[in-house]
Amino acid sequence: MKQIIIAVLLTFAFTFQVTAKQNLAVGWELWYPYQYHNKSRELVGLDFDIFNAVVSHAGLNVTYTELPWKRHVHYIKTGQMDVAMGSSFTSEREKFANFSHPYRKEQVNLFVRNKDLKAIQLSSLSELIGSRFMIGIESGYFYGEEFQTLIQDPKFQAHISEVIDLEENIRLLIDGHLDGILVDPVTMAAFVKKYRLEGQFSKHSLPIYQADIHIMLSKESTDIKLLNQINKSISELKQSGELDKLIAKWTRINKGG
Repeated sequence: MKQIIIAVLLTFAFTFQVTAKQNLAVGWELWYPYQYHNKSRELVGLDFDIFNAVVSHAGLNVTYTELPWKRHVHYIKTGQMDVAMGSSFTSEREKFANFSHPYRKEQVNLFVRNKDLKAIQLSSLSELIGSRFMIGIESGYFYGEEFQTLIQDPKFQAHISEVIDLEENIRLLIDGHLDGILVDPVTMAAFVKKYRLEGQFSKHSLPIYQADIHIMLSKESTDIKLLNQINKSISELKQSGELDKLIAKWTRINKGG
């Protein structure tokens, strides 16, 4: 009888663990047009569309919590959050997180005011050192390995202004407190269209960063089985063409189509 009770308890514990794993705690941050509220207060955007398609295909349940990206990454490390969308792979994050197959590409460019484009003569990030230029970034975001190396140098740091969101950086750029900002061009195009700022900014030729974007899973609170489920879903959705359709949908929206 005692053995039966133990077996039942173990079965219950295992079932509870599996159920808990499937109800994933997922963070998000306002990042137009990837993650945001629409007028109906629904969570929408390219990352939400893709992630919801992936978890639905995998039969997983999720709970969304809005929080700043820097804190979100820390919670992935501690296991307080299970999953992050829109994540770049880094060797530092790999210590505490697993990364899914890539589901889209990300690019970061330097954007400047149109009138300043010719005046800002830069062919590499390192040339900021000793220049008169000030460049804006958003807290907690990844801007490539070259940037990560340079930001350790106080002389480079002196030319970097860090804020919490793109809207503040745009305001600082318009007001002349910044010479340029580092931002994803899809995000920049969507922001310009939303706030009717067409014709005010140009993309600089300075190369910054381009890489794959992944779903990031906490090693503390999730396991390889879940990673494999998500990877399988991504692969099958890619093969069916569903991911390409979702990406094309948001590309058309930002081009006004």
